[in-house]
Amino acid sequence: MSDLENNFLEFDPEDVVNVEVIEHPAPVNERSLARRVALQVLYEVDSADHLVGEVLQRQSEANELPSHLGDYLRDLVLGVIEHHRTLDSVIKTFAPEFPISQVAIIDRNILRIAIYEFAVSHNVVTGVAIDEAVELAKLYGADGSSRFINGVLGAVADDRKRLAKLLKIGKLTTYTEEDEEDSEAEDDE
Repeated sequence: MSDLENNFLEFDPEDVVNVEVIEHPAPVNERSLARRVALQVLYEVDSADHLVGEVLQRQSEANELPSHLGDYLRDLVLGVIEHHRTLDSVIKTFAPEFPISQVAIIDRNILRIAIYEFAVSHNVVTGVAIDEAVELAKLYGADGSSRFINGVLGAVADDRKRLAKLLKIGKLTTYTEEDEEDSEAEDDE
């Protein structure tokens, strides 16, 4: 038997194990809470391929969200899922050194939520969406996540023309040569 197997077999479930519980600060408002829950839902759907409706229901109940907040959560999650290809295209464009598949699931979904809120649904002012995203990254991301999130979202916010073009392309069912000519003409202006 190997040392690893010996050590595993010597583990007694009755042994005292030190556990660290991390308590997050309370959200500053109801929408902040909804974003936290949305991130949890999107993370589970993205990483475990669970059905979004079931995850939404379970998380809404677990977090005891009031109905109006549940509606906001549902709109946010379903909007991000519906537009995830377009949102990912924006992320790829503004963070080209990080392939979307290599961006941490938490970071990817924080970026999707923020870009969706300020660029697609226009429900939130850009600065607020960025601030909320940075806070989510501080709470749930890795050490450098908040800087990464802030940098990408700052670049997106600073280049509205490029963002508009990406969103327009994402909404087109087919991108034709005529669309390309229109896009080039906009660049020349």
